[in-house]
Amino acid sequence: MAEWHPAPRSIPTDPGVYRFFDERGRILYVGKAKNLRNRLSTYFQSPVGLMERTQRMVRTATRVDWTVVGTELEALHLEFTWIKEFRPPFNIQFRDDKGYPYLAVSMGEEYPRAFLARTRQKDGTVYFGPFTKAWAVRETLDLLLSVYPVRSCEKATFAKARRDDRPCLLGDIGKCAAPCVGRVTEEQHRDLAKDFVGFMTKQDQTVIDRITESMGAAAARQDFETAARLRDQRYALTAVAERSAVVLRDELDVDIIGFAASELSAAVTIFHVRQGRVRGTRSWTVDTELEMDPATILEQAIENVYEVDAPPRLIDVPFEPASIDALTESLTGRRVTANLSGGVKLAIPKRGDRATLLTSVTKNAALALAEHELHRAHDFVARSRALEDLRDYLGLPEAPLRFECTDISHLGGTDIVGSLVVFEDGLPVKDDYRHFGIAKARDDTEAMYQLISRRLARLATERDGMRYPTTLLLVDGGQPQVNAAARALRDSGLTGISVAGLAKRLEELWLPDSDFPVILPRDSDALYLVQRARDEAHRFALRYQKSKRTKVLQSELHELDGLGPKRVRSLLGHFGSPTAVREASIEQIAAVPGIGVETARKIHEALSVAESDG
Repeated sequence: MAEWHPAPRSIPTDPGVYRFFDERGRILYVGKAKNLRNRLSTYFQSPVGLMERTQRMVRTATRVDWTVVGTELEALHLEFTWIKEFRPPFNIQFRDDKGYPYLAVSMGEEYPRAFLARTRQKDGTVYFGPFTKAWAVRETLDLLLSVYPVRSCEKATFAKARRDDRPCLLGDIGKCAAPCVGRVTEEQHRDLAKDFVGFMTKQDQTVIDRITESMGAAAARQDFETAARLRDQRYALTAVAERSAVVLRDELDVDIIGFAASELSAAVTIFHVRQGRVRGTRSWTVDTELEMDPATILEQAIENVYEVDAPPRLIDVPFEPASIDALTESLTGRRVTANLSGGVKLAIPKRGDRATLLTSVTKNAALALAEHELHRAHDFVARSRALEDLRDYLGLPEAPLRFECTDISHLGGTDIVGSLVVFEDGLPVKDDYRHFGIAKARDDTEAMYQLISRRLARLATERDGMRYPTTLLLVDGGQPQVNAAARALRDSGLTGISVAGLAKRLEELWLPDSDFPVILPRDSDALYLVQRARDEAHRFALRYQKSKRTKVLQSELHELDGLGPKRVRSLLGHFGSPTAVREASIEQIAAVPGIGVETARKIHEALSVAESDG
């Protein structure tokens, strides 16, 4: 146990919030627990029981503090507050960077205004949406102004019209009641705004039916001008209503949340359903640092969704979020604060229209996740920004249009292999990938020195045929690996190449002979690019190592009497990997079709001898 790890008996068993700190006093991670002792003890158990990135956080930390609170609800609130305040590097940060547009009506103003908004304020303004496209908001607004001609101009335009006693173009064409010049009173204009909000809130058929009746009456008395105006109004309201199709026949108010996740990212999508119609959709993406379980990510997503807005009474979710009782109580409290009646219920619909819609929302979350990952990998602007940021953060003379990333892989110091992957313009160039067999090395740094030395010897002859020159060597590792690569670069005599290493502890970049790492922002495209290169080099090294082990195993098996290619393929296909074959017992080997007990014993003995010789 590390010196700074607290004794289990010193940790209280109450609910609370804990914070891990690094040696510089920076908060690495904020978490909550119903029982602090039980939760914190999981971090200080054998590293085998922890995920890799969780191990990295614990190894980086130098102390942990905790704050005891009265209830799990208080812990939920305090955790959320501290994550927002300190933005710890190992906590997840939700990104909602699309700037979803809303249709807004400023009911708090003397003369309410209808307009497109990108953010929500608590100033008496009523919001509808969010919409996915700004043009949809503008088109909806234009249709509704022909029926409810409320003011839509900016304050300066409204003041100028009042000063000049002359309305704008919208007033002249009937899409504004022109309160600025007194065509309607303040009360009449507010009534128009209330009708505008009322229709957007319910969008029921009764308003359209009422206009249809009035249109028929006007036509009957041969008032065709009024009938034509009412016809246009009916068309406008019908067009707006049809855009929000009925998805729930019982006219429920419900938010439906979908969730999708990959190894390092997650996405949350929400459909806001009001009166049975989808009023808006929204998506968030997040890069997960620690291996947080989906229930915890969903809990924090719901906290983010309703940070500003009060929730509806019913929220459908794909599975139960963490701390569901405390979360439900917290959401109910937000309704009370907003002067709304009724508590909040989190439900998992299993059948019917809500279950069908939840499936659709979940598919949208999966699409949002795929779009997020595809955008970061292939968007030209993002790649260009990533390369420019790498230049600036690492102090390079120019952006690394071509860089190479290397990794060392081994099994307990044996079967050492190396890999090299190449990126140009931020994209992998797989034809230029290379792998290296390393016969013998004392440790990773010597293996890295050998790999880089061999690569640089080859690079000196390849430079003339390259599209871009290699200007950066990125190694998987911290300062020891970086210094080994820098020494190989000096010994090679090549110039114009820089070296950096990506350490796994805090995903930080190290430069040769530097006392402090370069910390890239967690949500930066530059960090995503170097992580992708490191992961690609790691994957390529593991694939080569597995291929080598398979060939060695096949060679050993082929030497045994009675084992032909078909039986060797059956063994590998049954166990899935050379390591699994070596670790299998005689009984397990004998269970493979075509392999008897006597043959299984020969295989087991032969592989055991080969293992001990190795």
